[in-house]
Amino acid sequence: MNALISGGAGFIGSHLVDRLLAAGHQVTVLDNFSTGQPDNLGHQRGHPNLRLTQVDVVDLEAIQPYFEDVDWVFHLAALADIVPSIQRPAEYHHANVDGTLGMLEASRSAGVRRFVYTASSSCYGIPDIYPTPETAPIRPQYPYALTKYMAEEMVLHWGTVYKLPVVSLRFFNVYGPRSRTSGTYGAVFGVFLAQKLANQPFTIVGDGTQTRDFTFVTDVVEAMTMAAQSDLKREVLNVGSGHTYSVNWLVESLGGDVIHIPKRPGEPDCTFADIAKIKRLLGWEPKVSFEEGVRIMLDNIEYWRQAPIWTPDKIAEATKEWFTFLS
Repeated sequence: MNALISGGAGFIGSHLVDRLLAAGHQVTVLDNFSTGQPDNLGHQRGHPNLRLTQVDVVDLEAIQPYFEDVDWVFHLAALADIVPSIQRPAEYHHANVDGTLGMLEASRSAGVRRFVYTASSSCYGIPDIYPTPETAPIRPQYPYALTKYMAEEMVLHWGTVYKLPVVSLRFFNVYGPRSRTSGTYGAVFGVFLAQKLANQPFTIVGDGTQTRDFTFVTDVVEAMTMAAQSDLKREVLNVGSGHTYSVNWLVESLGGDVIHIPKRPGEPDCTFADIAKIKRLLGWEPKVSFEEGVRIMLDNIEYWRQAPIWTPDKIAEATKEWFTFLS
C-alpha cells in the first residue's frame, strides 16, 4: 500500500513509519517539525520506500500533491500538552482543527481508501465510569482536549457527508521509546527518566495513587494498521492497555527518591479504557505488559539524556496558568 502519515516524525508517528516500512509499504511523511524531530526517523534515512517532507498540513495547496495514489492516510499531526493549549488556544485550533480540515479535504479529493484519525481520550475529561466506554459523555477540560475532539467530529462528519472511509482511535496514555521530552505531566515517562538520569527525585503529582492506562506504543501502532486494513467506517474506538496503573507503581518500578507536587485541577484520578469494542470489531488486543514496557524504557533511557530536567519550582512556574484557569 501507499501510506501517508502526518506527524510521522513524532513519537507515535515514527513508530508507525517503522511498522509500515517493515511490512513493505510505501510511506510518505508530512511534518512541519513543530513537535516532531527528524532524528526520530534517522535510522530510516535513505530507505527507498520512505519520503519525508517538511510541510504544514494546514496548507491544503502545499500538501495536496502528496496524496496522489495514496491508499491509507494516518493523521497524527497535532499540537499536544495541556498548559500551552491554555496559553495559546488559537494556535491549537489552527493546528488541530484547521490542520485536520486540510488533511480531510486532500484525502477526499484523492479518493483515499482509509483515513485513520488519532483522537485523544482526554475528550472524556473526568469520567463517571471505569473502564470508560466510547459512549461515555464528552467533557473536555482544556483547549487541547477540545480541539482534538472538534477534529474528531469533523472526521466523522466527512465520513457521513462525503462517504470518506474514516476511523477514529482514542488513545490512552501512550508511552515508549522516543516519547516526548517536553511537558510536565503528559510525558510522564520522559520527565521521570530524565530525572532518573540526573539523579533528581521523581516529581509525583498529588499522592501518586492516581492511575493511568499506560499503553505501549507498538500496541497502538498495531491498532492503527489493523484499522487501516479493516472495512470499518465512521467508527470510534478506544485504544488502551486493558489495565490501569498507579503513578506510585511506576515510580517503584523505576526506583528512586520522590517529591510530591500539588494535584492539578481538571485531571482525572483514573484513566482506564474499555477496549471491548476494538477487540470485537478489529480483533486487536494489547500485547506488551506494563512490566515489559518499563523494562524497554529503561533499556532506552539514554534517549532522555538531553531532555529538560523538571524540578518542583520549574513545574510550578510552567503550570501556574493551569491552576489560574482550571481551578
